Amino acid sequence: QKCSVCNILICFILECSGAILYQCQHCFVISGVLAQENIVGDPHAQGSSYIAASYVKYLESAGARVVPIRYVLLLPGGGVDLQTSQFSRLSKIFLLLLFHARVLSSRPTDYFPIWGMCQGLQQMTVLTSNKNLLTPTETKAVALPFTFTPGQRQHCAFPRDLLLSLSEDNITSKFHSWSLSLQLQHFYTFLPWKGLYTNRYPFYAVQWHPEKSPFEWVDKPGMVHSAASVRASFYTAHFFVSEVKNNFLFATVAW
Repeated sequence: QKCSVCNILICFILECSGAILYQCQHCFVISGVLAQENIVGDPHAQGSSYIAASYVKYLESAGARVVPIRYVLLLPGGGVDLQTSQFSRLSKIFLLLLFHARVLSSRPTDYFPIWGMCQGLQQMTVLTSNKNLLTPTETKAVALPFTFTPGQRQHCAFPRDLLLSLSEDNITSKFHSWSLSLQLQHFYTFLPWKGLYTNRYPFYAVQWHPEKSPFEWVDKPGMVHSAASVRASFYTAHFFVSEVKNNFLFATVAW
């Protein structure tokens, strides 16, 4: 009887351990952020490359852990050249490898979300079109509302009151001098809150900076810290991290 009880307990423990391990594999969310090179001669630069802390906090706020590029990817904002910089070169290599892997494989573990932000969006469009389709705009250091076209609101995962704030109030921070041409509509779908996304791949990008509202406190034009802007940041981060959870390709369980 004692042996039977022991066997039952061991089986129960193993089953529970397996359940916990399975849950951990599905709740550990890891996102890579691509570093970019420092400007030569910058007195504030530490090392040859950097990742802004606000991008790390942005992803962590939605439950992800940030590591060097391993599983899923956020392409950050910045001001490097989109065709000649190290950032551009590494982005191109990485995305080419990713496209090649997805074409050759249909495994569910190969679900690989990418989130581009400002410069990241611009870089994705340059790589997609194989040329620069950006046009100059007066959108440097300014906060603006979204412009929704008919039917776009129904695709948005934001609460109704937040949608109203996004469409009426200046709460989305813009820090770019170049904006995207609509010539890429054959590959990307445009929605204000996502910026753009593809129907075939889990690739998303925004031209504004949702990470700045809750995590950057530099006093300059374009910075917004209202409750609505912070909520918008949370919902975009939560959306991407939810996409990240669809990728379960882990070599080992991380603790």
